[in-house]
Amino acid sequence: MSAFSLRDVTKSYSGNSILKGVSIEAEAGEFIALVGPSGCGKSTLLRIVAGLDHADRGEIIIGGEDVSSRAAGDRNIAMVFQSYALYPHLTAGQNIAVPLAMRRLSMAGRLPLIGGLLPEQRKIRAEIQRQVKTMAASLKIDHLLERKPGQMSGGQRQRVALARAMVRHPSVFLMDEPLSNLDANLRVHARGEIVDLHRKAGVPTLYVTHDQSEALSMADRVAVMIGGRLLQLDSPRRIYDEPVHLEVAKFLGQPRINLLQTVVDDNGLVQAGDIRLLTHTPLKPTTPITVAFRPEFVRLARAGDGSLPARIERLEFLGSEVIVFTRLAAMEGIVVAKIAPAEAIGLAAGQPVDLKLDPSAILVFDEKGDRLSAEIAIVSAKRTEAVYG
Repeated sequence: MSAFSLRDVTKSYSGNSILKGVSIEAEAGEFIALVGPSGCGKSTLLRIVAGLDHADRGEIIIGGEDVSSRAAGDRNIAMVFQSYALYPHLTAGQNIAVPLAMRRLSMAGRLPLIGGLLPEQRKIRAEIQRQVKTMAASLKIDHLLERKPGQMSGGQRQRVALARAMVRHPSVFLMDEPLSNLDANLRVHARGEIVDLHRKAGVPTLYVTHDQSEALSMADRVAVMIGGRLLQLDSPRRIYDEPVHLEVAKFLGQPRINLLQTVVDDNGLVQAGDIRLLTHTPLKPTTPITVAFRPEFVRLARAGDGSLPARIERLEFLGSEVIVFTRLAAMEGIVVAKIAPAEAIGLAAGQPVDLKLDPSAILVFDEKGDRLSAEIAIVSAKRTEAVYG
């Protein structure tokens, strides 16, 4: 049994369908990153799981129990918001203690003066303070307990928000772009911290982000949402190398995946410029096809030594790599190559080159965007004539 499940979650606002039957199964201690373009429904899904919004249809299962109809406070879910949502008038220690105080203290026990006079409530307050200090020490923010949010940096506020979420030992963690307010260097550092904290907690985590590098580097599995649908849920490597839909392939990867539009010829071949792709899946002539391949699988060769004649339009030096933009000669289209700086020596805008592709890295999608299940080989014109007579 999964520790956390979403089953056919559907949501509409004013007749507009936001979520279209989303289902996710997460095991105990699994980190799932939910990515997709703005407006795809990922934050709405998170709010429904948290109990801050309600689904039109579907179930939310936690620990084998359906919590779909329970109030947010009764789901034992901890959520870290994009803005951190810290109380500005409370210290870091008081912010961390809030979920424990709300659960364990009586109404009178929460009052600053009266609560300290009640023996039973005093014991509970002391235990809460002990847990707050222990959690703060584990996140290395124990020196910030007396500071208010306005006296802390963005990274420090983020740790306080994480501590507040973790201190209650929830059944599920929800994180809504918790790193988006940090600068680039701090974000990279914070990724590792969140993953380490997640492993210590050992509970399933659903992490919403628009940053694909966060998703690929942090998650056990990545869920890609487009237009309210969950198109693929898989390991980072498989979702990058083996996308099942064209939209998944287009969304992941920087620079974006190369796309060439073509059709199946009368011999059943997919032809793109001087490349002919021989598939093991029969394809009808004139069927629209999209041929896709990532920039890191494109190699530049001298004119006449490759498969796709092209001309260099511009080069972008990024330190550890060079992005080369080329325009194809035999067909319309821009092909981008990602190469090492040493390979770019002597290259210049306007120079003719030939592009070589790795056959194993070529993906083919049909007109609906679905990945074609086929083995692909690049064959020469001579070989094509031999096969098809």
